[in-house]
Amino acid sequence: MAAQFGRRLCKGAATTAVAAAAVAALSASQAPGATGEDHARRATAGASAPVPDAPSDGNATGNSPYYTDLPPLNSPNPSPSPTVGTPVAQGDAGAGIPATVLDAYKKAEAELRSGKPGCNLPWQLLAAIGKVESGQARGGAVDADGTTITPILGPALDGNGFALIKDTDHGQYDGNTEYDQAVGPMQFIPSTWAWAGRDGNGDGKKDPNNVYDAALAAGHYLCRDGWDLSREDDLHSAILSYNNSQDYLNTVLSWLEYYRKGTHSVPDGSGGLPAHRSDGTPRTPSPKPSDPQKSKPGKKPSPKPGKPGGGSPSPKPPKPPVPPTTPQTPTDTVDHLQDADTATLTAMAGHDFTEQIGTRAETKADKSVAKVRIRFTISGDTDATFTGGESVATVATDAKGVALAPALQAGEKTGDFKVTATVVGRKVHGVDYTATVTERVADTLTRTSDTPLTCTPGGEFADQVKVKATYKGAVADKVAATATLIKSPLDTTENDKGPYFKDKDGKPVRTLADLRTDAKGLLTLPKLYADDTTGIFLLRITTAGGTTLTVELTVAADVTSPSPSASPSPSPSGSSSSSPSSSPSSSSSS
Repeated sequence: MAAQFGRRLCKGAATTAVAAAAVAALSASQAPGATGEDHARRATAGASAPVPDAPSDGNATGNSPYYTDLPPLNSPNPSPSPTVGTPVAQGDAGAGIPATVLDAYKKAEAELRSGKPGCNLPWQLLAAIGKVESGQARGGAVDADGTTITPILGPALDGNGFALIKDTDHGQYDGNTEYDQAVGPMQFIPSTWAWAGRDGNGDGKKDPNNVYDAALAAGHYLCRDGWDLSREDDLHSAILSYNNSQDYLNTVLSWLEYYRKGTHSVPDGSGGLPAHRSDGTPRTPSPKPSDPQKSKPGKKPSPKPGKPGGGSPSPKPPKPPVPPTTPQTPTDTVDHLQDADTATLTAMAGHDFTEQIGTRAETKADKSVAKVRIRFTISGDTDATFTGGESVATVATDAKGVALAPALQAGEKTGDFKVTATVVGRKVHGVDYTATVTERVADTLTRTSDTPLTCTPGGEFADQVKVKATYKGAVADKVAATATLIKSPLDTTENDKGPYFKDKDGKPVRTLADLRTDAKGLLTLPKLYADDTTGIFLLRITTAGGTTLTVELTVAADVTSPSPSASPSPSPSGSSSSSPSSSPSSSSSS
């Protein structure tokens, strides 16, 4: 008998004291921190009896009916880290949550963790309430934006077996202008949604039929009044404020504990729908319209024969129930993904990629499918991200079936990495894209000063060489560079005579590698020194990408007032010399 209660509440028993005690006893063994004595004590009050400290001025659902099915007695195999959504490899089908619905719960938890950290809302609580209120949006029957394929409405709250709540929204949400009805996957009544509604998917609307909006609203509702849901008393108060019923509390706590021990994602539309409700109404398939009776023109349909003696017609035997069918979502029709003319993905380190990844969802007949959620995932040894710093992004396909991934931003690591596009909630072969990050380059190098660089033999140059790097007119920061004292414009090997730098030990060096421009694109070289050789010498600075700048250095015994017309003389370096008073000759080339 216990196992039978563990599967579901027997039809019609939800409102009896016996059923209440059975639910309480089972839930006590599964609810966190609860004792059987406490649950039994509360259960004897009955579903309709108010619980101390529970709100008495209404609640989220108007105490609408809810699903009473309980989780299996055997919990699913535990997840290594269920709080971050690590899937359970094996487990009961009841542990599966439709992908989009699960995503909505986790996004709501993340936002509440940031906005109301003291609440400690676990997404598993939203999942438990979503299971009890709507069977996880009727098994995940939602579109790519998270909106239910068909509205989920509770019964009219007309006081006939339910609370009496007259219309508060002029039928805006529930279509009923006489009485209110609970609406959407989290079953908010319109009067509560008016203040509790949230925009969870960023489309600018607060729609109780959208699982992202509804989950975020439920999270804020449960986190009001300063409740800390890591405390048992606050957790119970929050759940009872959602639906003021002890049986409801027991059922939600059972699913909460069940989901805490592990869950996994299942495709949208494939989740199971509970079978029993608290008002004793079993789940039944939606009736299908029947064809009107056909008759020939001008003739009335013949009356059916009655029973002998003029009695009523014999009743027809009932037809066997038609198995319920889940409406097909756009995601269900996707057969494959196709690249949507994505151009070559290349960007310089620290810059944005100019091209975006486009992926098209198609049916088996190669027709485009709109409103399908595509997940883009970056992988590989890279620090590249999407705009916003994320490595995973989800985008819905447009009317042409195309989803454009957010712009990629290159990090500092160069090389190739991969972006994979997959369908959320459906297993089809993904599409891989290769992106490349190249090193930072400069296309122009210039000296920041036109002061001649001169020195006497054996002396020290008064000014340091300082240059600025730009790329397409903008500052080129963090660009690698090398500085070498060369023999001549045609012989760029290292000169073993003339000016030199010093290493950390004070020894002469004529090549400096691993230089890099600063945040302003500036590069200042160490001090230069001269040996006893006089003449004109050349310093060549080369950046990543091949841009070069050649700077002239003059070493002369008298550099104060040379004659402007002095004839040039061969220098020991083999390059032509110029008058010390003339402007230095600098060139930039790519």
